[in-house]
Amino acid sequence: MKPDDTSLFLDAMEDVQPLKRCTDIHWQPTRNQRAPQRLDTLQLDNFLTTDFLEVIPLSQPLECRREGLQQGVIDKLRLGKYSQQASLNLLRQPVEECRKMLFSFILQALQDGLRNVLIIHGKGREDRSHANIIRSYLARWLAEFDDVQAWCPALPHHGGSGACYVALRKTAQAKQENWERHAKRSR
Repeated sequence: MKPDDTSLFLDAMEDVQPLKRCTDIHWQPTRNQRAPQRLDTLQLDNFLTTDFLEVIPLSQPLECRREGLQQGVIDKLRLGKYSQQASLNLLRQPVEECRKMLFSFILQALQDGLRNVLIIHGKGREDRSHANIIRSYLARWLAEFDDVQAWCPALPHHGGSGACYVALRKTAQAKQENWERHAKRSR
């Protein structure tokens, strides 16, 4: 920039205030996808439970695969081969806040037709640490969603055992598009 440009820019930005960080949810842009429409989760009942919790030991990986999901899909998920279309950060949040955030996050991801998301839950050094309590609740909550097909620990660069990859069920529209794409190839 020329000195004149710099002073003009600074004058124009004089009363601009930086935005405060207002969310721990990050949607990753993808090509040929319209902007996501926000879901009003206030009208939906949050069915995620906070009853008695059996804490999952830190030595046990946080993973699950629903019946009917191909082994190749879970292998690719484990290896981080699917791009993460959105992420949710649950670090240092109270259990009830995590419950609300996860509920709205998964519903919004499903509405937007996302297939793979990353959830950062943190990891503690002891089984009874807050991060491991959240991790244990997360395992229960993910199982309560019919549209969550699998989850497994993330790779180290995505958070390792303090985060998990989550695979969501394909929408009916995505199934139709996939079927049409494969039908065209076989002609």
